[in-house]
Amino acid sequence: MRFLLVGLTAVAFLAAAPTKQTFTGRITDSMCARADHSGMKMGDTDAECTTACVRSHGALYVLWDGMHSYELSNQIVPEQFAGKKVKITGNLEKNGKLHATEIKVTK
Repeated sequence: MRFLLVGLTAVAFLAAAPTKQTFTGRITDSMCARADHSGMKMGDTDAECTTACVRSHGALYVLWDGMHSYELSNQIVPEQFAGKKVKITGNLEKNGKLHATEIKVTK
């Protein structure tokens, strides 16, 4: 009986676990959520502008996929990918933030 209860609990937990998805887009910031930094002039490159907006203006790192902007739940790791096109594996949290378990640069 005890093993059955443990087994059913494990099955219920796995069924409730969020499904990982793949998202592709550009790491930018919430002030330039469509990855257009031409008006900001906060640096010579998109990466510099993105990082400057986050550091100096309180913007947040987001993923822009061409249609939607997803706020990233982790705001430290994305800095190294600022301005780059990436593939993110993760899931959307209930609060709408994208929780990335893996970020890779793509072309």
